Amino acid sequence: MNTFILVAGGVMILISLGLLAFMFIKSNQVDLTGETDGKPEWMHAMPPEETVAATLEDGEGITLFDHDEGEKLAAPFAEQIEDVLRAKIASDPYLKSFDIDFGTSADGGLEIWVNGVKYDGVANLPDEHLKQAFLEAVKEWNSRK
Repeated sequence: MNTFILVAGGVMILISLGLLAFMFIKSNQVDLTGETDGKPEWMHAMPPEETVAATLEDGEGITLFDHDEGEKLAAPFAEQIEDVLRAKIASDPYLKSFDIDFGTSADGGLEIWVNGVKYDGVANLPDEHLKQAFLEAVKEWNSRK
């Protein structure tokens, strides 16, 4: 029974990674210029509430994603998922020890940086609780679209 649970969990992680990689590769570039306190004309849907809160807090107005100076840059949807994950981290005392950042690798894939160390996928993350939070953030992001 435990083997089945481990295999099923591994399959779920691989499927999630595959979907995330596919979305990352297929994401479109958007002109993100201009600062606004309302939804910009080019934005068809509002970004996640976590992204809106982060961009307004930084004085950027409402933008497609939150990108701070010194941070690595990933596709807009991945940056939004990062915002959702960061909100989860901020509200969980256990996860607060993790500093996360998403970036784009040379081959166009997603890099996940945790406390300054690069990981090439969710399955390689250093903590099971963090992996679960990541998968929940992806699920939340997907459910809002």
